[in-house]
Amino acid sequence: MFGRKGRSSSRGIIHTLIGDSTRIKGDLRFEGGCHIDGVVDGSVIADKDPEAFLSISEEGFIDGSVRVPRVHLNGKVQGDVFASDRVELGPTAKVNGNVHYELLEMAAGAEINGKLIHEGSKSHAPNAPRPTAADRLKKEVAADSKLESRAAVEAAEQAG
Repeated sequence: MFGRKGRSSSRGIIHTLIGDSTRIKGDLRFEGGCHIDGVVDGSVIADKDPEAFLSISEEGFIDGSVRVPRVHLNGKVQGDVFASDRVELGPTAKVNGNVHYELLEMAAGAEINGKLIHEGSKSHAPNAPRPTAADRLKKEVAADSKLESRAAVEAAEQAG
């Protein structure tokens, strides 16, 4: 319906709903989409589905860590957030913990009491040191020296 015919992706479909009068004690593992209006006393994890997403309403609260590819937060998280793809923090979002992300969108009013840690894409080596200006200059000088040496060798070959 509405242009979705033939698509097998479940992106945007809520498979798991935690209502506002629901309290879960223990970890919550899910696949697909999950929406939380209630309380989860434990971690929320979606480690088997790379397309999984979590949305937490203004009334939603998680007392534990969050490990999902994508998260849209308007509620509160008391713990670290690990998103392998995207984190969207709405104006009423509150995180008491570190936020690990690849892409971050943060509305005015959102609060983070912790560190923002950019994880980068998986194509980059994690924790690889960035070259300093001195390192870049050394590479440029070395490359220039090689070019000058090569030019001198070619000139000598042409002369001889």
